Amino acid sequence: MTRPIGVLFVCHANLCRSPLAEGIFAGLVAERGLGARFVVDSAGCWAEDGLMPHPNSIEVAARHGLRLEALVGRSRVVAPEDLQRFDHVLAMDRSNFADLERLRRLSAFGPVAGGSARIRLLRHVADPKAQGSAADVPDPVRRGLDAYELTWEILDRACRKLIDELAT
Repeated sequence: MTRPIGVLFVCHANLCRSPLAEGIFAGLVAERGLGARFVVDSAGCWAEDGLMPHPNSIEVAARHGLRLEALVGRSRVVAPEDLQRFDHVLAMDRSNFADLERLRRLSAFGPVAGGSARIRLLRHVADPKAQGSAADVPDPVRRGLDAYELTWEILDRACRKLIDELAT
């Protein structure tokens, strides 16, 4: 049997966008019976370890039939080892992408060895030509449930494209 495909979703604090993406993707993996083929996780560039997903993320997921708290872990900071453990690292916005690229290049002890993960913007999966803010998944934090619903729609579309791409 081949090694499972590692997929890591990354946002700022690992509370809103990346746990939603992780939950959506994990739900799609389960729905298609592909659990043995994927390892799915999420992290944040500036996360505080151990926090539950944002209550609005949990609520929006529930509206779409997903128990987010059953599908995802608690918040954590993305680590250099993640760039070795995961095959695909999906950033929620250009700032997260830049943080991940810095993590790949910089270390107090020299370059991160073996950081072979493919790092890209998640929205580029659904729209490879998106530029500027159109390439970002907007951060719904400190906004109402409508903002979380919009984030869900963007993430759902991108995650469906991603699983179609990776499951072939």
